[in-house]
Amino acid sequence: MMQQLPDLLTAGVRSGLQTLYQLDAEAVDVTLQSTRKEFAGEFTVVTFPLTRLARKKPEEIGQELGEYLKGQLDEVADFNVIKGFLNLVIADRYWIDFLLQQAQEERFGQAPRTEERVVVEFSSPNTNKPLHLGHVRNILLGWSTSQLLDAAGYDVKRVQIINDRGIAICKSMLAWQRFGEGKTPTQAGMKPDHFVGKFYVRFEEEFQREYTAWQEEQFTKSGGKEGMGSEAHWKEYRNTYFNEFSGLGRAAKAMLRAWEEGDPDVVALWKKMNGWVYEGFDETYRRLGVTFDKLYYESDTYLLGKDMAEAGLEKGVFYKKEDGSVFVDLTDAKLDQKAILRSDGTSLYITQDLGTARLRYDDFGARRMVYTVGDEQNYHFQVLFEILKRLGEPYAEGLYHLSYGMVDLPTGKMKSREGTVVDADDLMDEVIQEAYNSSLERDATSELSEDERREIIRKIGMAALKFQIIKVGPQKRMTFDPKESVDLQGQTGPYVQNAYVRTRAVWRKAVSPELAAAADYRELEPTERELISQLYAYPGLVQDAAANYDPSVVAMYCYELAKALHKFWHDVSILSAETDAAVAFRLSLCRAVGNVLKSGMGLLGIEMPERM
Repeated sequence: MMQQLPDLLTAGVRSGLQTLYQLDAEAVDVTLQSTRKEFAGEFTVVTFPLTRLARKKPEEIGQELGEYLKGQLDEVADFNVIKGFLNLVIADRYWIDFLLQQAQEERFGQAPRTEERVVVEFSSPNTNKPLHLGHVRNILLGWSTSQLLDAAGYDVKRVQIINDRGIAICKSMLAWQRFGEGKTPTQAGMKPDHFVGKFYVRFEEEFQREYTAWQEEQFTKSGGKEGMGSEAHWKEYRNTYFNEFSGLGRAAKAMLRAWEEGDPDVVALWKKMNGWVYEGFDETYRRLGVTFDKLYYESDTYLLGKDMAEAGLEKGVFYKKEDGSVFVDLTDAKLDQKAILRSDGTSLYITQDLGTARLRYDDFGARRMVYTVGDEQNYHFQVLFEILKRLGEPYAEGLYHLSYGMVDLPTGKMKSREGTVVDADDLMDEVIQEAYNSSLERDATSELSEDERREIIRKIGMAALKFQIIKVGPQKRMTFDPKESVDLQGQTGPYVQNAYVRTRAVWRKAVSPELAAAADYRELEPTERELISQLYAYPGLVQDAAANYDPSVVAMYCYELAKALHKFWHDVSILSAETDAAVAFRLSLCRAVGNVLKSGMGLLGIEMPERM
């Protein structure tokens, strides 16, 4: 096994500091980083922190240390000094041996397995509507993060909590009951979750008509606009009207009460319509390529957490107000006071989440849990995590909110109840159609059957969708443009796929390559050196991305590796190279790059086609 360069170089620097300046090298922090692209070299030693100890200028230290390392380490072929930065050029022989001995291993980039378990929650939709573009970002971010953690060696459990109860669910149920004419999704010829979502929108339409009629009635009673308030006032008054005056509102709330009391007819309707939605969700998850180890349902968990509230009172973490409600005071953590139970003893969302966290720990014994939830819930999770710490839960220090920004379309924001969302299924269909339209401009798959071509186009379309969303850092709000996502020349999934396809195409042309001669290759071309140094970074990059819960880092790595491969393809000959050693080496390099592209994109849930 080759010694890793950072360890080897750090040890060499420490030895140099001791030899050149008689320093206690073990007490000195050595700062090693990647060399900036505009300078020659792969690793950089920062010499500024050493000036006080060595009593020399940073440039002098760099020069002396560089000469020492070049003389002592075979792995260092050359160096250059830019102010306080010592840039080290790694020997070709090291890179060649690394490529042939390590980079082509089957599990290259994946860490050894550990017994540490991590629970990752993502998706967690409501059952009153189909999955939409916002859910897609959540799902892709949660899934790719779980894949990263798996590659980093963790035992990962993927879960979701389905919000299957509440007033929004009852709105869909009531609308179907009143306007559905007893039809099923099959009879209506619709995907079942879309069918249910249609009635959520229908409820909103009927409610808006009712509300508008009531406004007009109030206007007439008042004798004119005076005193009736502005449009903004009416918009703000909607909820009050729903709760106090609306016939539809009364009916929806009555249905919710009946469900909570176990009314058999309401429960049967609830099960039937939720069953339709689950059938639709499963199809969407299958198309997105995601699975779960366990599903939690809010109808099972909404009463959880009450025992934790009692325990919190006994420990003095919570306190009870005069009206009987239970609160926690988090002002010392700059989080205000938070209700845990209402005065009538009923649970709140925070109570449910306390209980669900404990339930997951009981189920999996995981001391790390990742919650993939939009950034509008940042405060909620700060409160949740702080309460769990104060309760002394054994997993409390391992909780992480994977917060992400919303997704817009070029046309603007989406609104579920107004029916202006982009459903996940429609979005997938659109990007696959864009990929199909784009493929008509090329003739690379003309010899394949129509089914084979359709499967390749599906992979290209899904890569376009997934890459375009994942490449954006989670905290950033983003706009998704389907046309831009399939551009073969842009920063896109299909661009990376095209690089992989090139590596496969050259292997098909090579037929039965003899690779043993690659060991005789001696001098690297600049593009070969660039590719190999990027391959070398892959295992550490996966570890860092997993530690930071940020798959966008892997997406951009794959893009940069693909870009370097395209440049290599343009600059050097492969099958017609000047020597057998060069042919064998470049084929080996193509295979290693292809493997890493497939591995990295696989972490993002992206499949790689053999042709495109």
